[in-house]
Amino acid sequence: MNHCLTALALLLACPPLQPAAHQDKPVLKVFLLAGQSNMGGHGVVDLDHEQYYNGGRGILTRVLEDPLIAKEFGHWRDEDGKWVTRDDVFVWYQPGRGPLKAGPLSIGYAVYDDLHHFGPEMELGWVLGEYFEEPVLLVKTAWGGKSLMKDFRPPLSGGEVGPYYKQMLAEYRAALMGFEKRFPELAGHEFQLSGFVWFQGWNDMYVEGGLESYANNLVNLIRDLGDHFRKPRLPFVVGQTGNANNEKLWAAQEEATKWSGFGNRAAYVPTRAFLRKPEDSPNTGHGHHWFGNAESYLRIGDALGRAMVKLIDKRKTRDKK
Repeated sequence: MNHCLTALALLLACPPLQPAAHQDKPVLKVFLLAGQSNMGGHGVVDLDHEQYYNGGRGILTRVLEDPLIAKEFGHWRDEDGKWVTRDDVFVWYQPGRGPLKAGPLSIGYAVYDDLHHFGPEMELGWVLGEYFEEPVLLVKTAWGGKSLMKDFRPPLSGGEVGPYYKQMLAEYRAALMGFEKRFPELAGHEFQLSGFVWFQGWNDMYVEGGLESYANNLVNLIRDLGDHFRKPRLPFVVGQTGNANNEKLWAAQEEATKWSGFGNRAAYVPTRAFLRKPEDSPNTGHGHHWFGNAESYLRIGDALGRAMVKLIDKRKTRDKK
């Protein structure tokens, strides 16, 4: 444990990674994903036990049997019915428990050490992979049961900096320090941090002062990240905690993206419409995890990805003027 803490301290003591400027080197587009358990991912792929998974209702294999859903997301299965793995999008994710998950994008980059779950990164990564000619790396940092008020508390909010704010930065650095060895396909590339995606909020409903200060804390988080990475114009997307029926939280999440200092680099993504009924989902008692419904997680990831692409397009248009 002491060795882990020492390593974390060393990572945080170092300046933020900055790629050397080499115009002739190919670029790797990097996106930092952060949040709590719903960013970690609880979408169920293929578990269909009648008692524990509601007979498979709402799992990925079942929802893709719907022709309308398959028309949108059927790209995840090949002609033989096997799960597709992209060769141009990669994921780095260290779950709170279990081994590091790092490799090409497919199913399995979720909180469990198995291939039976997935999170927003799957469809989010697909959208970004389709948009960019360059390869994409998603660095996912997510832990269950964490608040912005305390756990992710940014420096600008004052008081003690949240341990998971620090951990987020440490894991981002760890992912990029050795990405060429971890992902040999990317050897020779120069990384470029291109966006930040935030999907969190549930626990702030239950922390004293969490809702009242949420918008301010989120603004400070984004500002601090911009300063840390020396990227004051870094585009970012905030996903609504749509599975929580709390309009105060939703208003705070949206308000943060409209802070005047952000200009056109922020987007708020409504997700409430993606919530499915518990009886149509595998985990009927897990409303805090979107009932494990695969369609919900597909649509969340798709919406987050499209919002990011839209921001990047706006930036390109503005830079050309």
